[in-house]
Amino acid sequence: MLKIEIDSGSGFCFGVTTAIQKAEEELASSSSLYCLGDIVHNGKECERLKQMGLVTVDHKDLDTLNDCKLLLRAHGEPPSTYEKASERNIQIIDATCPVVLNLQKRIKKDYDCGDNRQIVIYGKNGHAEVVGLVGQTNGTAIVIENLDDAKKLDFNRDINLYSQTTKSLEGFGEIVSYISKSMIGDAKFNYFDTICRQVANRMPNIKAFAERHDLILFVCGKKSSNGKVLFNECKKVNPQSYMVDNPEDIDYSWFEGIESVGICGATSTPKWLMEECKDAITRHFEQKG
Repeated sequence: MLKIEIDSGSGFCFGVTTAIQKAEEELASSSSLYCLGDIVHNGKECERLKQMGLVTVDHKDLDTLNDCKLLLRAHGEPPSTYEKASERNIQIIDATCPVVLNLQKRIKKDYDCGDNRQIVIYGKNGHAEVVGLVGQTNGTAIVIENLDDAKKLDFNRDINLYSQTTKSLEGFGEIVSYISKSMIGDAKFNYFDTICRQVANRMPNIKAFAERHDLILFVCGKKSSNGKVLFNECKKVNPQSYMVDNPEDIDYSWFEGIESVGICGATSTPKWLMEECKDAITRHFEQKG
């Protein structure tokens, strides 16, 4: 008898849950609502909300919108988005994650000091959250994705380092260690651990979960940065780990000789989608008899 377990620690983080709740509440009393970018990096959940009336737009579409409601997702936005919305009489439903919002305020305060320090953000270039953070500095913050990028910093000038909230603690630690050793003369280095623990703590937990099972199904949308990181953690400890976007992606040849299956996902993976995958596997083997 095949055992299937869904990881209780997987699924939406607080920020994503809040954004989806705000969208659902608004759509319950309104025929349509615009959302700036995918509300969550999961195609199935985006499609569900689209059926309820959520219309996804991008930044260039703002020039064509007037007198409407616009949801800002958990990733946050730069000040320019709020300014444009005000100019076009667009009412903002702000679902920026509180952790991200606090980080934006810290970086803005740092930038407003106006001295010669370098404000550095450890994160993914072009990621929505990072775009919002850089926007707090009028575009002057330096984004570094890895150790090679860090080597290009000016170590003769003060550096204040922050992190995208969903980056790994291990990667951040390596960057901090390298910069600490590289500072020159009187230049000061300050770093601020701004990584969300709700996300970071999933890494050791999901590795332990992956070790408990013969096979891992990691349910995740293809756009999820967090999903790629967590899936790699599963793969490190369990080579029999497979990423699927939905139940249709499941290849049942993977299950040959398997007795235990673990189903887990990213912070952008809805619980209902993991349940659907479990149900599909159960049905398949019941029909097989």
